[in-house]
Amino acid sequence: MQTITERLEFAPPATPGLLRALLLALLAHGLLLAALTWGVQWKRDAQQLSVDAELWAAVPQEAAPPLPPPEPVKPAPQAAVEPPMVDIAMEREQQRQQQKKLAQERQLEKLRLEKIQQEQRRQAQLQANQLKQTQEKKKAEQDAKRLEALRQQNLQRMTGMAGASGAATASGNAQKAAGPSASYAGRIRARIKPNIVFTDEIRGNPAAEVEVRTAPDGTIVNRTVTHSSGVPEWDQAVLRAIDKTQVLPRDVDGSMPPALLLVFRPKD
Repeated sequence: MQTITERLEFAPPATPGLLRALLLALLAHGLLLAALTWGVQWKRDAQQLSVDAELWAAVPQEAAPPLPPPEPVKPAPQAAVEPPMVDIAMEREQQRQQQKKLAQERQLEKLRLEKIQQEQRRQAQLQANQLKQTQEKKKAEQDAKRLEALRQQNLQRMTGMAGASGAATASGNAQKAAGPSASYAGRIRARIKPNIVFTDEIRGNPAAEVEVRTAPDGTIVNRTVTHSSGVPEWDQAVLRAIDKTQVLPRDVDGSMPPALLLVFRPKD
């Protein structure tokens, strides 16, 4: 007992107001808990306000009961968005149309190139024909000049022959007339014309003028169309007839002119 007393004597003194502090702490915690509870209840429950209005009417009417609170609107469930499906048939059709368009463009390009090539070939052929015609014309002019020079040489040679054979009324100074007799051309045409073979229809009566070169014995050595009739078939028929005749008769005096200018008409 003495030990307990000694211990209490030397123990620290008790804290004053301990009970009051505990009561205040409990009160503060209670108030805090009540405030939290009231705040949570206020956020959770919506206040329902009801108002009664008194209406005056000639006939007494009982007021209708208050409307029930509206039900909360629930959001409609969203339909699952499906990924867009690729229309394979439409895509293939578009590809086919594109390929068809490309094929048409290639075909048009090919036709254009062919047309250009045809035009180039036509121009080249036209130039070749013009060059050929120019060369043929030049050659014909050269042949005509050569024949004319040969004719002049023969005339000069014939004028130098001795023994003039002109008529008493002849006024020339040559020893012998250079031209054939008046009937000699008709005799030549009569010899050649039966050999002409020409059955085509021809308009008009065009004349083909042909120069015939002969040897002293009357053999035909050359023939040339100096003036065309305008009908190539008739000109060629006359030339073939001359080639077929081969030899021409001599003139009445026995001479053989080296060059003769003959005219043939299809209707003579």
